[in-house]
Amino acid sequence: MASISSSIIPFKTTYDVFLSFRGSDTRPNFTSHIYAALCRNHISTFIDDNSLDRGEEIKETLLKAIEESKISVIIFSENYASSHWCLDELVKIMDCMKTKGRKVLPVFYHVDPCDVRKQTGKFGEAFGKVKQQFRESIEMVERWTTALTEAANLAGWDSSNYRLESELSERIVNQIAKKLYPSSFSISTDLVGIDLHIEKLLPLLSIGTVDVRFVGIWGMGGIGKTTIAEALITQIFDQFDDCCFLRNVREK
Repeated sequence: MASISSSIIPFKTTYDVFLSFRGSDTRPNFTSHIYAALCRNHISTFIDDNSLDRGEEIKETLLKAIEESKISVIIFSENYASSHWCLDELVKIMDCMKTKGRKVLPVFYHVDPCDVRKQTGKFGEAFGKVKQQFRESIEMVERWTTALTEAANLAGWDSSNYRLESELSERIVNQIAKKLYPSSFSISTDLVGIDLHIEKLLPLLSIGTVDVRFVGIWGMGGIGKTTIAEALITQIFDQFDDCCFLRNVREK
């Protein structure tokens, strides 16, 4: 692929996926399924080693791994919010989504997405114990609450819609693979001068704003307008939930 403008992906990535989960809830079952499926698909994944004692050094390692992961998968379980470690991870994940353009995929494992969004039900009860423990740290609790609400508003998976955990994990991994390695675009990687055109087009798109943009590429037939458009899509598709490129519209 042609070199990518620093305005699109200016940050280092070490892992494809970061798994955020409450170990005592899901490590021996669902998390192990999804981790195994990721490994089978050769998707580099950071998973917290349960043998490590929690401490400041380990916390920094986890936060750095979040920063350097293209996609974070958050497995919301009943006791996820009972851990301030998980909540700190969540705040960092949501921050990286906003500041670094990272992807975030929530999974609601035996919890109602609405309970995560509003911090109600048994999920809310678990969170309430942490809020009580950190009642003197109002700003921290507010950051946790906001992160939970924002993450639960993202498109994800509800485990209640699947009969088998292995089926759910495969669905998730397939979606991750599509985001990482799309088969929709096959533009040449050695197009001379393509970077210059891409760099001119990127500012016009205002990626990250709520506006809808229509950008026209004008010129006589056969000079490479479609090729430029396809090269552009190749570089930015992974910043959107869905993408469609229609070739030869006039002819078809």
